[in-house]
Amino acid sequence: MSLKSRWLGFVASLMAISGLISQANAGNPSDSSQIAKRVDQMILAEIAAAKDKPAAISADEDFLRRVTLDLAGELPSAREVTLFGLDPDPAKRTKLIDRLLESNAHSESWARYWRDVIFLRATNMRARLANDAFLEWMTASLKANKGWDKIATELVTATGEVREVGQTALIFAHEGEPEEIAGEVSRIFLGIQIQCANCHNHPWDRWKREDFHELAAFFPRITVRPASPGDQRSFEVASFEGRGGQRGPAQLLENVDRIFQFADRNRDGRLTKTEVEGTMLERPFDFILQRGDKNKDGALSKAEIKEIPPPPMNMPGRGSSEHMMPDLNNPASPGSKIDPKFFVTGLAANTGLGDTERRTTFAGYLTSSKNEWFAKALVNRIWAELIGQGFYTPIDDIGPDRKAVHPEVLDLLAAEFTQHDYDVKWLFRTIALTDTYQRKVELRPASEDAPAFASATATRLRGDQLYSSLIRVMGVESQGQMAPRGEGGAAQRFQARSPRDQFATLFGFDPSTPQDDITGNVPQALFMMNSQQIGSQLRADNGTRLAAIVRRFSDDRDALNELYLLVLSREPSDKELKICQDYIKKTGNRNEAYEDLMWSLLNSSEFLSRR
Repeated sequence: MSLKSRWLGFVASLMAISGLISQANAGNPSDSSQIAKRVDQMILAEIAAAKDKPAAISADEDFLRRVTLDLAGELPSAREVTLFGLDPDPAKRTKLIDRLLESNAHSESWARYWRDVIFLRATNMRARLANDAFLEWMTASLKANKGWDKIATELVTATGEVREVGQTALIFAHEGEPEEIAGEVSRIFLGIQIQCANCHNHPWDRWKREDFHELAAFFPRITVRPASPGDQRSFEVASFEGRGGQRGPAQLLENVDRIFQFADRNRDGRLTKTEVEGTMLERPFDFILQRGDKNKDGALSKAEIKEIPPPPMNMPGRGSSEHMMPDLNNPASPGSKIDPKFFVTGLAANTGLGDTERRTTFAGYLTSSKNEWFAKALVNRIWAELIGQGFYTPIDDIGPDRKAVHPEVLDLLAAEFTQHDYDVKWLFRTIALTDTYQRKVELRPASEDAPAFASATATRLRGDQLYSSLIRVMGVESQGQMAPRGEGGAAQRFQARSPRDQFATLFGFDPSTPQDDITGNVPQALFMMNSQQIGSQLRADNGTRLAAIVRRFSDDRDALNELYLLVLSREPSDKELKICQDYIKKTGNRNEAYEDLMWSLLNSSEFLSRR
């Protein structure tokens, strides 16, 4: 009796319930389906014009594995594969997409995706302090289907303790430095790489130095500072709103007489820390005292203060009154004061705005429906993740001076995404409903004239997806057995706390990297092939899932069907069955043979990729 037939009775009993559910869910179809059809029509027209044919629609088991990995970041179970294949409901793919989008796994998986987008390009080595808070906030935001405009706004306007306020992650990852923030905000939310214009006019695009520094001018009054004295892991992102636009030290140096009038309480011509308590000079006083207290009496006289060298106008990450564009011909000069202006739309902020007003104004410019690149950047990124290739490649290097494939499809999806209030789940659903997404993986000609999106493209699993797949296959999540224990130098780059974080350190890569540039490395291969953590789960003579399969199914055909369903989410072909059966017979030890077979499946390119 085959494995598939074992489920027939159970599935039959579910059919009546399935029919009732279908009736309950019946109603006006979502416009996602209509937009998906328009997308397919545009793509098919170009394929036909190229005298080519699209790949066929993928089989149920291939679609199930692909969409579960894409939307939930994990493999379907063997039971889910069997039931999905036997389900006669013509709307089962649509219902599966909806179910996955509402799952906790979806919001958790994509929160980790955005964590990698932000943290893997961090310039602040302490950025991982914000890891847990960011994941908690981003997971909750995605679960609630918060609009992409709201998420972007919260990230660029955030303040607070970085281990408590997850929205601060982007700014903290770059230590509050205006130039770094400007470059990353443009890359992530606009898909435009403007950072090259920091030091010179962009060599390929229209952006000039002034464009870059006008963007950076929205962020100079951010300060990243210790939040709790004595706690070296406590930092906060705060707004610097110094009086007159000047920092405390600068204000003291420029207004010595006035400061002494209200702060020198005993009129002895000396300022002490006690006298400045409760004023804006309390926090920087120790720093000023260290620089100016020449007679080491623990106080500052007017003469001592006037001899202190003035602080620089621009101190990235510590709060500055204004943004200064460096003079490349005279590095010692303070540079030119630059007012904030959004390079995409040309909108300029009012002069004299404080930090909160500047960043809030910028968020409005960034997320405005008049800024087409905000929507296009996310559509291009999500399309590339789901389809395997983007309208633009790399996905974070788009813009008016770049050429897209199928620009009319990108325009349609971006316009509809904007009309739907930047509803991220709507975008996922629409793309996943297209025939373009659901096609088979095929080897296509490498010619530049070959039509894009004629078939699905296999891509390498992200480290997070691979970890989730391993623990799903082996059922060891609670034991934390998939954590690398120092294999390779990559695992030592930061002290990851959870097994998942440790695994991501070894297998993770920047999701913005083009797929052609993503390759495995030796430490990753060694972990998959030789690690004790995986090896302990490949035993066929103890309490592992493999041992359960070997014990439960005495018929090798049934056992191999179950093993393939577990690891690859499909049944083996007749050719594969024969090869495996011959190997079992040749080995002479059934347990050992199954251990080798499961090891081979886990190390196969099919398991390590989404197809």
